[in-house]
Amino acid sequence: MNFDSPITIALSKGRIFKQTLPLLAHAGIEPVGDPETSRKLILDTSHSQVKLVLIRATDVPTYVQWGAADLGVAGKDVLMEHGGEGLYEPLDLRIARCQMMVAGFKDAELSGNRLRIATKYVNSAKHYFAARGQQVDLIKLYGSMELAPLVGLADLIVDLVESGNTLKANGLVPLEHIADISSRVVVNKASWKMKHATVTSLLDALREAVGED
Repeated sequence: MNFDSPITIALSKGRIFKQTLPLLAHAGIEPVGDPETSRKLILDTSHSQVKLVLIRATDVPTYVQWGAADLGVAGKDVLMEHGGEGLYEPLDLRIARCQMMVAGFKDAELSGNRLRIATKYVNSAKHYFAARGQQVDLIKLYGSMELAPLVGLADLIVDLVESGNTLKANGLVPLEHIADISSRVVVNKASWKMKHATVTSLLDALREAVGED
């Protein structure tokens, strides 16, 4: 691929990064050196016009929104929390798939008001229960969500579920589906206009890589 303009792509290390690399390779973009062992946060690639910035997953949409990166790859869960301000979301990469669920004990009450919900996804949970006409108390946690119902901190949790094994191991079950989650390409709105040919060329290559017509 030929790039008419320099492009910066925001990625986060971990599962999404590992699953995005083969898709970028299809577009002829590969990091120089080993990104897993490098301490650099800005990586050169096989294209002199393309750089990768490595940041926290939750920061990807912010970097793209404010133009510090032209494009990024972020989970739909992160985008739902961010709200999508200043972003286009043109492509679902169909990687890092899971589901956002309400979970709890098998006989947990879902319809009562003032339920206590423990979650990292406060905005998503708020919108979901508001759409159901329920007032709930949201408790923000950053990890070990399954512990909250076990110790009486919360009635229910909202979390990402892939296999469900962690829930099962702690005596919990998925109760309600909120959203299907996968990783999406997001594009800065100014970059979409100013670097349109380069951005669309890259998107076409990624679209081909994921098999989207």
